[in-house]
Amino acid sequence: MKFKQICLFLFAFFLSTLNLFPQNLQRKDIPDKYKWNLDDIYKSRQDWLADKDKISNKIDEIVKYKGHLAESPDILLNALKSYFDATKDFNKLSDYASRISDEDLRISDNQALLQQASALGTEFSEKTSFLNPEIIKIDPSKIEMFFKEKPALEEYKMFIADIQRLRDHTLTEAEETLLASFGLITDTPVNVYNIFNNAEQPTPQITLSTGEKINLSSSAYTKYRSVGNRDDRKIIFSSLFNNYSKFQNTLGADLTGKVKTDFVYAKDRKYNSSMEASLSNFNVPVSVYENLVKQIHNNLGTLHRILDLKKKLLGVDTLHYYDLYTSIAKKVDMKYSVDEGEKVILDALKPMGQDYITNLKYAYDNRWVDLMPTEGKKSGAYESGASYDAHPYILTNWNDDYESVTTLAHESGHMMHSFYSNKTQTYANSQYPIFVAEIASTINETLLNNYMVKISKSDDEKLFLLGNYLDLLRNTVFRQTMFAEFEWEIHKIVEKGDPLTGEQMSKIYYNIVKTYYGNDQGKCIVDPYIAYEWEYIPHFFNYTYYVYQYATSLIYATAFAEKIVNEGQPAVDKFYNILKGGYSDYPLNLIKNAGIDPLSSEAFEITMKKMNNVMDQIDALISKKK
Repeated sequence: MKFKQICLFLFAFFLSTLNLFPQNLQRKDIPDKYKWNLDDIYKSRQDWLADKDKISNKIDEIVKYKGHLAESPDILLNALKSYFDATKDFNKLSDYASRISDEDLRISDNQALLQQASALGTEFSEKTSFLNPEIIKIDPSKIEMFFKEKPALEEYKMFIADIQRLRDHTLTEAEETLLASFGLITDTPVNVYNIFNNAEQPTPQITLSTGEKINLSSSAYTKYRSVGNRDDRKIIFSSLFNNYSKFQNTLGADLTGKVKTDFVYAKDRKYNSSMEASLSNFNVPVSVYENLVKQIHNNLGTLHRILDLKKKLLGVDTLHYYDLYTSIAKKVDMKYSVDEGEKVILDALKPMGQDYITNLKYAYDNRWVDLMPTEGKKSGAYESGASYDAHPYILTNWNDDYESVTTLAHESGHMMHSFYSNKTQTYANSQYPIFVAEIASTINETLLNNYMVKISKSDDEKLFLLGNYLDLLRNTVFRQTMFAEFEWEIHKIVEKGDPLTGEQMSKIYYNIVKTYYGNDQGKCIVDPYIAYEWEYIPHFFNYTYYVYQYATSLIYATAFAEKIVNEGQPAVDKFYNILKGGYSDYPLNLIKNAGIDPLSSEAFEITMKKMNNVMDQIDALISKKK
């Protein structure tokens, strides 16, 4: 389906030590105000089961329209009404099953609901799979005539247009069936990588300066790479990536297989490149990707200033790549209860306007959020806006720290996006695309950081907040774009018909990293073993042209946040074109209507100015301390 239900599993981490409640607390011991209220979806399981039977009958009703969609505007309208009515009800059913399952993954009755919903979803997809192919076959002129004869079809105009625009890239029924059959083997490169990287790869054992011996798996590397002792960081980086160097040909062949698969599918669907095929999902032109890489190269001076600042604050003569994850400020112990955290978020987001704050406070007060970690509960954090007729929900695991506050602020951005889109749009146009989803969440993080810096109790606290925010911007804006450029380069080699090996990939990756981090200018020494870092990044193996969205989303969100802070309510009003837009238009149009041309340099310029402003504040604090 083109309309993807937003249920974003972000900030996945295992939360420990809880001050307000013990970690092993049972769900029944948690006060109701800290638990979501699923009665807003279904009052009982009997209601859920009754609805399941009704939805099954609705699906069978849709099948009656098979082969008849092109006969008249009335038939097409009735078919789409039936389809979206059933989809809305099914998503509600599935939402309840998923949410109640995540409360305690050990309860088999809840898992049974989830399995029943999943089975119904498979049946739904199979029985309604005729819709897209039939709509594609309808001549565009006939579609236009249908809209004139039946104005009520306008509600589904975006849905129909999104299918029709893929006419030139849709094959015959027999060809589509043949291409679909290859799905049995196309996941092989991903599966091979995941098994190797997570289970079968030999891991080196190293000894830290403390005497601690660790097996340096990928997860251990993430945990230890920011340790304070520089010699430890050096051995951690060199050991991990030199170990990957032993497998560059194997993993190179695996990734080449994936890249070739991407291109075969793109060619067969008559796209010029794998990038064009991938970005077409949300009608995003390749110029957006190209512009991202171009603008980031134009602004590498800002990254190099960050590196100079980190070098100065770490007190080292030469900055190395293994120093990049070390915080430039000492960690400050910032503790927040749930009530304190929610108040901070509501105060921080006041620039979004009173309507936003009123609705967000209502959500907090009326149990739209499941907060506390309990035995069996799903870890991490996410938001789901699947229950159109009820309201969105957030799952998080509060840990009484500042990270808990930032996570809730982020997920609250998704929640308000779902709330406003569901409230404003018909169901058919309510489910917003991922390309704009992260804008609504990361803008909250920027506004939260602005507020926290403003009310910070000490220079150390302010430096900690600014340093963390600067690292977020660097890692997302520059590092993710660096990944995006590498992905682009290796796809271009295959698309030209040239051979691609793991050794080539390492050379390409190493040269890109050295360019970004100013190796030749002495900004940061990129040691030779960093050439193999690409093998550590799972996104290259698991997705196609996906990581660029991390960078674009944060860049747009930062720019929108600055406009809201500087321009006030007029900028807020424009931003509601995104919050209320759902999928009533393509994402680039939503962004443009919100006040920024995504094909221009404006968002990049504002973001770089913001980053330099943060560095100015850090420099001022350093001078003050001296």
